[in-house]
Amino acid sequence: MSGFFDGTLLTVTMQTSLAHSPQNAFSPKELSQEIKSFISGVDQTQGRKLSVREHARCAVRLLRSVPACRGAVLEHLRGVYNEHVSAFLHNLEADGEGDGDSNLEDVITEVHGVLSEFIRLNPRAWAPLVSTWAVDLLGQLSSKHAGRRAAPQSSSLNELLQLWMSCAATRSLMEAYTQCLAAMIAWCPDQCVDSLLDTSVQHSPHFDWVVAHIGSSFPGTIISRVLACGLKDFCSHGTADKGQGDKSNQVPKIGSVVGILGHLAARHSDSIRRELLRMFEESLSLLTIPPSSGSTSWEHSAQLRRGAVPFLLQLAALSPSLLGAMSAELVESLRPPVLLQLQAVLQGLPRDELDNMMGLVVHLIAQSPAGGARILRFLADTATPASVIISGPMPSPHEGVREACDRLLQMLLLHLHKLVYTCSEGDDGYYNRPHSPSSQAPRVVPFLEELQSHVGELCAETLRLERKRHLWLHQLLCLLSVYRGPSVATEALCQLLTLARNPDQLALAWQLHTPLSTCLPGLIPAAVTRCVAQIHTHTLGPKQLCQLLLNLASTMQSVQEEERRGPGGEGGARPQSSMAAQVGAAVSGHLHDFCPLLLHGDPAVSHAAVWLLSRSLLPRAALPSHLLLVCRAAVTHFFLALRRRVQAGKGRDGGQGGEAVNCSVLLLSRLAGYSPLTLKCVLLQLVEGALHKGNTDLFGGQSEDIGGDTPISPSLAPDRGGSLLDINCRFGTTVNFSGSVWSVFHAGVIGKGLKQRSATPHPDAASVIQNVQTLLAVTVQCCSAPSGNGGNSGGTRHQSSIVPDELPPINAEAAKMMAVTLVEYICPDVANGELSWPPEEHARTTVERDIHIRRCFEAHPVLFPLLHVVAAGRPALCYCSAVLRGLLATLLAHWEASREPLAVDSPWHLQASCMLVSCMGEGQLLPPVLGNVHEAFPYLMPFEVRLLLLAVWEYVRGNGPMPQKFVFSAEKGLFCRDFARDGDVARYVAPIHSVLHKNIDRLGHLCWRFQL
Repeated sequence: MSGFFDGTLLTVTMQTSLAHSPQNAFSPKELSQEIKSFISGVDQTQGRKLSVREHARCAVRLLRSVPACRGAVLEHLRGVYNEHVSAFLHNLEADGEGDGDSNLEDVITEVHGVLSEFIRLNPRAWAPLVSTWAVDLLGQLSSKHAGRRAAPQSSSLNELLQLWMSCAATRSLMEAYTQCLAAMIAWCPDQCVDSLLDTSVQHSPHFDWVVAHIGSSFPGTIISRVLACGLKDFCSHGTADKGQGDKSNQVPKIGSVVGILGHLAARHSDSIRRELLRMFEESLSLLTIPPSSGSTSWEHSAQLRRGAVPFLLQLAALSPSLLGAMSAELVESLRPPVLLQLQAVLQGLPRDELDNMMGLVVHLIAQSPAGGARILRFLADTATPASVIISGPMPSPHEGVREACDRLLQMLLLHLHKLVYTCSEGDDGYYNRPHSPSSQAPRVVPFLEELQSHVGELCAETLRLERKRHLWLHQLLCLLSVYRGPSVATEALCQLLTLARNPDQLALAWQLHTPLSTCLPGLIPAAVTRCVAQIHTHTLGPKQLCQLLLNLASTMQSVQEEERRGPGGEGGARPQSSMAAQVGAAVSGHLHDFCPLLLHGDPAVSHAAVWLLSRSLLPRAALPSHLLLVCRAAVTHFFLALRRRVQAGKGRDGGQGGEAVNCSVLLLSRLAGYSPLTLKCVLLQLVEGALHKGNTDLFGGQSEDIGGDTPISPSLAPDRGGSLLDINCRFGTTVNFSGSVWSVFHAGVIGKGLKQRSATPHPDAASVIQNVQTLLAVTVQCCSAPSGNGGNSGGTRHQSSIVPDELPPINAEAAKMMAVTLVEYICPDVANGELSWPPEEHARTTVERDIHIRRCFEAHPVLFPLLHVVAAGRPALCYCSAVLRGLLATLLAHWEASREPLAVDSPWHLQASCMLVSCMGEGQLLPPVLGNVHEAFPYLMPFEVRLLLLAVWEYVRGNGPMPQKFVFSAEKGLFCRDFARDGDVARYVAPIHSVLHKNIDRLGHLCWRFQL
C-alpha cells in the first residue's frame, strides 16, 4: 500500500490542498492516525475494524488532506463504487427502489465533489489521472455486472444507458470523466481518448453505453480524436507486424474505433462524414503544413499520412454505416488533381500491399449500400479510353489513373461474378442455378441491390456502344439479371428492345439473352408481356413505341430470312434464331394488344405496327373476340394507309405510304386465311369500308345526299349509323328520320342563307385507279387464300407488287360471303330468296328500290369491280340477282326514254350497261353469245341498246340464276354451268342478229363474237 504514496507529487498538488477550507486541515498526529487507519482498516483510537462507509470516509479525508496518496485512495474507492453498484442492482432484482446503499451514496457524492474541485483547480495534474481511473472503473463495473437480471445483455443501448445513469456511482464516474475531457480538450485530448479506446477494446460491448453518452456530449472532439488515435494505433500495429517492435501483442484499437463511430453515426453522421473526408484530403496534401496552422499531430507525420488511406479502407470494411457515410461524397471528391495525388501516394506502397488494397476496394464497392450507380459511373468514366467521348463532365484522366481504374473495374466484375455464381455456404459443392427451388437463399450483394433501380440508365449507357465501356456495362447487366432473377432480366431485355436504334444495338439484346436463357427460362415471353404492359400504360412516347415495334419486327424477320435460305444457308443457324423464334411466338399471343396501334395517331407508329403484325405468326388458337378485334383494326388501317399513300404521293415521300399499304395487304390476306370466321370478318369489313361515305372519295365515289339529289361533302352528310347527339349538335334539335317520309333536309339557316358546302379535295384519277387496284388485289388474295391453314403459310412471302400476275381461283364460299355483304349494303330490304327474275313489266312495282340501287352504283364506282370479283367465284353472282335486276331495270328505263342520237352520249349509263353484261357473262349467268353483246353498245343507238338488254332480261327470266345449275369441274377447279341444258338460245339471239345486220358497216368486225 505504501507504493501508492508518491512524495514527488506533493509539491505539484500542494496548492490544491491549501485551497481547501481550514476545517479540513489535520495536525501531523491526526494525519498520521488517518493514514494508519486507512492502511490497516482499524480505528486507531478505538481499536475496532472500520466499516465500509467509515473506511471510505477515511479515504476521502486523506484525498483532501494528502493529495499525494491519491493513487492509493482511488484504488480503494474502486471497491466502494463496486459495493454501491452491487447493492443498487440487488435492490432492483429484489423489486426494490433501486436506491442502493444510502450509507455509501453520500460518500460517493463527497468523493465526486472532491474530485471535481481538484479538476477545476488544477486540471493538468488531476484530469489525466481521474479520467483514466474513471473510464477504467466504468469498464470494469459494466463488464462485471453484465448479464445480471437487472442489466440483461439483450437490453438496448438506451435501456442500459438509462439504467446505469440512474445509479449514483456510475453517474458520478461519468460526470467526472466528462469534466476531465472538457478540461483536456484544449491541450491534451489524445490521452483522454486513448484511455477511452483502451477500455472500449477491453470491455466491449458492455462498455458501449459509456461511449454513446460521451460521444453525444462531445461529438466533434470524440470523432476527430478517435480517428486520430485509431490511425496511430493502426500504423503502429502495421510496423509491429513487420517485426520492428513488440506492440503486436496489444489488441488493435480499430475495432473500438468502429464501435464508437458506429454509435455516433445515428445522430452525428454528417460530422463523421466530414471528418473522414477531411482525413482523406489532408492525407493527400503536401507535407508543408506549418505547426501553427492548427493541424493535429498526425498530419505532420509522413508515416501516418501514408497510412491514412489504408486505415480509412479498413474502417469502411469493418463498418457498413461508415462505408455508406463516406462512399458517396468520396467519389464526388475524386477529381483529376485528387486522383493524381492519390496515385503519387500509392506508388510508394509495396506491390503486395497495393494488391491487397485493390482487393479491399473491390470488396468495399461490392458491399456499398448506397451510391453504387455513382461509383460505377465514376469508374466507367475514368477507365474509358481517352479516344472516346465520355459522358461525365470530367476531363480526360491521366493514363496511369485510367489503367488503374480499368484494372479495378475488371476486378470488380470478376468479384461480382464469383458472388453471383458461387454456391452458398453449406452447399455440397455442386452448382445450384440461381432462384431455383433447390438452391438456398442467395447472398446479398448491396452494390447489385442498389443498381436494381438503375437498370434503365445502365441499358441506355450500354447502347451508346462506346469502346470497352459498353462491354463492362453489358456484363454488369448480365450479372444483375442473374442476381435479381426474372424481374430485372425482363426489365433489362425490355429496355434494350425499346431503346435500340440500329442492328448493332439490337444485337446487345440477343447477347444478353444467350447467357440468361440457361438459368432464366421463359425470359422472352415475360419481356414481350412487359412491353405490352408499357403500351397499355402509355409510358412510351411515339418515337420509343415506334422503335420497339420495329425492333420486334426486325427480330422476327431474321427468322424468316433463315427459313427462306433453308438449312443449307451459309453460316448455319445463328444464335439469335432461337430468341427470334421465341419473340415471334410471344408476339403472336399478344396480337390483340398490338392491333390498337394500327390506328395510332402517329403514322410512324401505325406503320411500325402493321409491319410487325404482317410478319408475326398467327396463334394456333385464339379467342373469337380477339380475332374480330384484330380483323377490324387491320381493315381500318388498310383504308388509312390508302389515304396516307394518296397524301404522301402529293408530297415528297410516297415510299413509306406504299410500303404500309403492302404490309396491310399482306396482313389482311393472312388473317383471311386463318379461319372461316376471320375470312368473313375481313371481307365484310373490306366491303363496308370501301362503301363507307368516309372512304368513297378514295375510289372515285361521292357521298349520297339524304334527299338523293346532290352529293355533298362527307363531313356534312350524317351517317345513318351516326350519333344522335352529333346530328343534333350540327343541325339543331330536329331528329333525323333518314330513309322515311319524315326525312328532314337541312338546307340552311333562316336569315343566313343556304348552307355553305365545303369543297372536299378528291384524289386524282391515277390515285383512284391505284386504290381500286389495291382493293381488288387484297380482295382477291383474301378470297383465294386457303381457309383454315392458320394464316401462316404466306408469312414469309412478300411480293414486290400487290397486283398478282394472274388471277388465282376465287373460293366460292368467300365469293358468296362477299356477294351477300354487297346485297345487304346496297339494298338491305332484299330477301335472300329473290333469285328468279320476273317479267320486265314487273319492274314497275320496284321502281323506288331500283332507283336506290342505281344511285348506289353512281355514288360508288368501285361496286362494279367488286361484282367482277364475285362473278369470278361462281356461282356467287347468283346471290346478287336482286341487285343486278334492279340496276338492269333502271338502265332499260333510261335507254327507253333516251332521245340521244347515240349511246355514247350517255357515258355513265353506257359504261354501266357494258360492265353489267360483262359481269353477268363472267359469272355465267349468260351464255357467251349474250355475254358479249356489251362489245357492240358503243356503236349503237339508245333504243338498240335497249333491245339487246331486253334480250338479256328475257334470257335470265327464262333461265333463272340458280346456284343449282352450276356443277363443280375437277379439272378446272371451278364451278361451271352447262348452257346446253337450258334449251335453245337462238330465240334470244334474233334481236342481236337484227341489230348486227342493220349496223353491219360498224359491227362487221364483231359478227364472229355472236355465233352460236
